[in-house]
Amino acid sequence: MGSKKRNSFKLAYGSTYLSLDLDPALLVDEINPQEMVMAENEGEMIESSLDNPLDGFNLSQFHTMKSAAIAVNDKTRPVPHAIMLPPLLKKLQSLGLAGNQIKLIIATGTHKPMPESEYEKILPADIYQHYPVISHNCDDEKNLVYLGETTRKTPVKINRQFMESDLKIVLGNIEPHHFMGFSGGAKSMSIGLAGRDTINKNHAMLTDPRTSIGEYENNPMRQDVEEIGSISGLQYALNVVLNHKKEIVRAFSGAPLEVMKAGIEEVRRTAQVAIQGPYDLVFASVGGAPKDINLYQSQKAMTHAALCVRDHGAVILAAKCPEGSGNQAFEEYMQGVSTIEQVFQKFNLDGFRVGPHKAFQIARLASRVNIIMVSDLPDHMVKSWFITPAKNLDEAFKIACETITPLNKIAVMPRATNTIPYIANRS
Repeated sequence: MGSKKRNSFKLAYGSTYLSLDLDPALLVDEINPQEMVMAENEGEMIESSLDNPLDGFNLSQFHTMKSAAIAVNDKTRPVPHAIMLPPLLKKLQSLGLAGNQIKLIIATGTHKPMPESEYEKILPADIYQHYPVISHNCDDEKNLVYLGETTRKTPVKINRQFMESDLKIVLGNIEPHHFMGFSGGAKSMSIGLAGRDTINKNHAMLTDPRTSIGEYENNPMRQDVEEIGSISGLQYALNVVLNHKKEIVRAFSGAPLEVMKAGIEEVRRTAQVAIQGPYDLVFASVGGAPKDINLYQSQKAMTHAALCVRDHGAVILAAKCPEGSGNQAFEEYMQGVSTIEQVFQKFNLDGFRVGPHKAFQIARLASRVNIIMVSDLPDHMVKSWFITPAKNLDEAFKIACETITPLNKIAVMPRATNTIPYIANRS
């Protein structure tokens, strides 16, 4: 399922591709999610979703409200705001809300706030020029509202402008997530518009084995996100499922939990792929821009690919990373650390922090498999993260051949972060 044998491949790399040509004598599996066909008319699909929300949800019940806030994703997420926002804004205006009563708040999580000069990367000009746009800052305590704790003792601090709005809406896309289980739904607010304390406490559940790709119902981190959404009074979600071309395949609107349930069912149906046993080597791509904008985002593909690899095998990751590591705290954390064991020791001593948690994730992978990376990053930087740098895919494959014995079973995952591989006949 989802695999076919061939020996020439293209892996997305930034806005271009890297070519991979392997010896025809090698048996190579290509592991892909099911092909998903773009909606005949993406805009009409969004409109239909808004007119026919899940489970009888009625957006018109909010017609007396005087303000609305919409959490939109930042530049690291491939959310098609240009298609999703116009019908939503039109719907809100039909409820009597004027343009100046609708705020767009960029959900950055712990990423750097986006300057106004970058708004055009995620929003059409006729939207960001006519509606108030705010970029969230997780460290701006004055702009956070404390709402109490979740049952898992996560302090709930959420963006003040969002909380002060009568109608609270999230936009996003639902896809596999390497420890949250799935992205989408309340996460755009519960993490994207949260304070650093909230995010740190939630993400500290990373060490729980249930925080894994494709796990939702029993994932403590994801369920904590849902509880944050409930505590915050989040009312409405508009989410899409995208194909590998970032085209809209399905759209869901309504209560956030109902949207997640419907979206997850669709993603599981298309993303889960049975494979025949672990591989010695897997080539993987994040899927190109914007997902390979930095290591912080690209690391997700390593996790997905490693699910297919045997102990002491290798993952070759193609990720351009034009913005470096993507997290200064991660880089500072790795300074003076020379072994994987030291990462684990430091992580246990210092406690959980977002940024350094990437060091823990990469070290955990690197303790089991060899990670080789083709990127635009400086070699010394890549090496300091326990990753072997390579100039191109041919050099990466040569390194793998020299370090892996035996090297017989090879796979390629062109869209690793959109694929949930599982070994057939194993739960």
